[in-house]
Parts: sequence; structure tokens; C-alpha cells
Amino acid sequence: MTLGKQPTKGLFMLARKTYFIRERVGFLKLADTYDILDPETQQQLGIAKEKPGALVHVLRLLVSRRLLPTKVFVYEGDNSDDEARLMFSIRRGVTFFRSKVNILDRGGNVLGWFQSKVFSIGGAFRVFDAAGTEVAMVKGDWKGWNFRFLDKTEKEIGTITKKWAGIGKELFTTADNYIIAMNQEAEPAKAILLLAAGLAVDTVYKEKQ
Repeated sequence: MTLGKQPTKGLFMLARKTYFIRERVGFLKLADTYDILDPETQQQLGIAKEKPGALVHVLRLLVSRRLLPTKVFVYEGDNSDDEARLMFSIRRGVTFFRSKVNILDRGGNVLGWFQSKVFSIGGAFRVFDAAGTEVAMVKGDWKGWNFRFLDKTEKEIGTITKKWAGIGKELFTTADNYIIAMNQEAEPAKAILLLAAGLAVDTVYKEKQ
């Protein structure tokens, strides 16, 4: 695929193996926005924008984010105000122990979901498609911020990390910047689930408040 050309909605963003996720820094913000970039060229591929709702915004001043519902909308391109560019959303309801997180298309149809594992060491959740077939497991280390996508045979199919040889240095900053990398290009339906899972590590399952 040639950069700069978008033959079909979504394919321009999904037809790749690596994404650089860069958090937009803001003072005392209660919702997060992330730029989705090509790690080699820094070209803007998309935007992930958290929109939890007015009531949840207020409750975040009093209650842990991890216990409250949230919604993250992912757009292709550089304009999150253009609803025509919406690719999918990640939605979590109120949670206490195990949380089910849905991935929806722009029409509200379920594309898949995540299910966190109980008593997992280091944090883990499973990724399922709309038919309930397990696509991958995300397993990792919150302290070191290194995660892996594993298939059913425990074979690594991708990573989520703040260190990447393609950039040549660690990406640690005051914001949450990281790389989502697949070992091979996936078909669009699976690519959406894996990209959503990579984003969910920080936007849905993160431990910071």
C-alpha cells in the first residue's frame, strides 16, 4: 500500500504491523487522547479519544478510574470530530473484579470483546472475536510495561512495549508513549481486535489512577 492513499476506509490504518501510540499531554485532564502514528515516518494514522461522559468526568474526581465505565473512540486520520472516520470504539461498563470490555463498530455492532483473567500475575486478558472465538491473550508486566500477544499455543504474535529497536531508544516520557507491533500483518477484522487490545492496555486496564 502506498502511503498517502486510502483506497478503502480503515485499510490505510490497518494494513501495517507497527503503531506508535503517543499520548497528548495535558494538565489535570480527566480524559485521554492519543495520536496513532507510523513509527518510522511519524505520519498520523489515527486518533484514539476517550469520551467517558459528563457524569463520569465528575465521578473521576472522587472514584478510581478503574471502577468507572469508559469509552474510547478510534478514528482514522487526524480529525476526531469527523464521525465518518470512526473505525471502532472500546467500551467498558462499571467493574469490580473481572471486566468485560466490548469492541464495537461505528454502527454499534459487537466486533469482539476482552475478558480479564482472575488472579493473573502481572495482568492478563483474553481477546475474543464476535463469534466468541479466542483470538489472542495479552499477557505482560505492568511494572516494566512490556506485554505480549499470544495465540492459543502460547506463541508470540505481537508485543506492546515502550522500547523498540526501530526508534533506537526507550520511549519513556511523562506521557504514555508506546509501540504496538505485530509479528505479521493481520486481516482487517483481526487487526482491529489486536489494535484495540493494545490500546486497551493503557486506556482500560492501566493501573495508574
